[in-house]
Amino acid sequence: MADTPLPHDPDRRAFLTGRLTPSGADAARDAIEIASVLVQARPDRLEVVADAIAALPRTQIYARDPNGKLVVVIEASDVGAIGTILNTISSLPGVLTAALVFHGTDES
Repeated sequence: MADTPLPHDPDRRAFLTGRLTPSGADAARDAIEIASVLVQARPDRLEVVADAIAALPRTQIYARDPNGKLVVVIEASDVGAIGTILNTISSLPGVLTAALVFHGTDES
């Protein structure tokens, strides 16, 4: 994919959110984006935050700590969706931080 040229005048927003695909990049449609996020929530709000994250599409809580830490796995079809979900988690009431700790692409 690195050898495929980008369109002559790429859309900046599509480029920054990962939705820009080089011409002829049919293989990119079969790719699944996987991300791991470490969430630090207020311990007294942990259950409410965990329930809100679990209700989000394409998210799974992989691990939790009673001190307010959650490990969240996100699977999405593109990088932009990962960023959108990460921003949503960050803005939930009771969330102190949400940090992307891993991102990978699984090409089928």
